[in-house]
Amino acid sequence: MPEKIEPELLYFLQPSALPVTILVVESVSYLPKLREMFPSARLLAVADEEDALDELPFGLDVEFHCMDYLSERLPFPLQSLDYIISDLTLERAGNPQDIAAGFSTYLKETGAFLTSFRNIRHWSVLEELRDGHYYQVVSRLFARPEFERLLYASFYKNVHCHGQERQAPAGVLERLLAAGFENVGDDLETEYWLVRADRSMPEMALLKSMYTAEDRKQLSRLLHRIEYEVELTESCREFWDLWQELKLFSDYAGEFIHEAVFHPEAFFANLRFGSETLGDKVEERLELIGEMEAWER
Repeated sequence: MPEKIEPELLYFLQPSALPVTILVVESVSYLPKLREMFPSARLLAVADEEDALDELPFGLDVEFHCMDYLSERLPFPLQSLDYIISDLTLERAGNPQDIAAGFSTYLKETGAFLTSFRNIRHWSVLEELRDGHYYQVVSRLFARPEFERLLYASFYKNVHCHGQERQAPAGVLERLLAAGFENVGDDLETEYWLVRADRSMPEMALLKSMYTAEDRKQLSRLLHRIEYEVELTESCREFWDLWQELKLFSDYAGEFIHEAVFHPEAFFANLRFGSETLGDKVEERLELIGEMEAWER
């Protein structure tokens, strides 16, 4: 890390006995607490120094890789990680959006990137600039709106920030306010922002966790076949068979259709027509179609 900060990213996590997979990038001081919080987890660590784990307690059961993670691909399968945890990572990156977007490809659809950044609007930085100094020449500082936009542009769907404050000495805040600096949400006294960026919106993360990637791939294939009237009756039959097999429900299917289908009106018209030709459970299926279609209204 470029600078020591109070390790608080675990603020975003709740202990669990589930066998989650967690990658810690450089911020290895989190590992003992993570093992305590997640006793069944697979813990991975990446750092650019071979001795990064030397001062940690013995027996943590951590898979360690020494590498330049800012220029090399991570040695893990895509969409295999539940969490990536790393303080101040994007400050060191030449192209921070490339790194943020790259990390997102290793996260499961229900996964999250936990990171932090120093606030360029903190009173200490502004005071240095007033005096003609800027000491962050080898790192990149952000304001909160820019950092949030960077993460949303890097394929994260939900970003939550939590401020870590260091209060200004007497008179400093008043001087900045008088000079025209706004202090919305105590921004001028927030030295670090702790950030959780989720691959999916919270309400969809739970739904996505209920079905495998292969299940969703099969569902998507059938939706597009129905949308474009490919062997419509048989495609509708397979759709309802999959509905029964996976025990799908209207909220999930409606949201999935909303995200996957390009021509929803044509899709629902075809699904209705094809379902009527099947000749069984017609009323029940038409009612379910109406519930799914409500997502488009």
